[in-house]
Amino acid sequence: MGTEGSTVLSPLWRELPPIDSSADSLSASCLLPSRYEAVGGARSFIRATLGQWDLGNLFDEVALVVSELVTNALRYAVPDTAAGPEHEPPVRLQLMRWTTRLVCAVRDPSEAGPVAGEAGTGDECGRGLFLVEQFSDAWGWHPLAATAGPVRGKVVWALFRLPRD
Repeated sequence: MGTEGSTVLSPLWRELPPIDSSADSLSASCLLPSRYEAVGGARSFIRATLGQWDLGNLFDEVALVVSELVTNALRYAVPDTAAGPEHEPPVRLQLMRWTTRLVCAVRDPSEAGPVAGEAGTGDECGRGLFLVEQFSDAWGWHPLAATAGPVRGKVVWALFRLPRD
């Protein structure tokens, strides 16, 4: 799924009923610093948010997927110059919930699309996007519009259908 430009958003809506504009929607987001400890902070944010939304039963799979997306953003998309107290954290995690779906989105400053790795049997890296695809119902990415002002980069998202057993 999450490969090229114009079709990167289509899996977000394929085979799902359209979002009813009168349906309840919830959204929560947090900024993450450019340190790998931020992955633990993202998991804490997910636990708290899903708990508030009565979706705590989804924590394990959502936390796994978001951990992979945040790790990829920190490893491949955040330049070394983005570190430091004078810079705004370059990665933002956003959770969006509707009646029929939960979307987890990670924004980072790179305009390059994610590329699935080819992990060997003993490799510790290269399986992240494979795990995202296996544990979410759909995933993809899209570049941020040039009209977004000073914010540049992309958003990588994963969708979970609701309700889930």
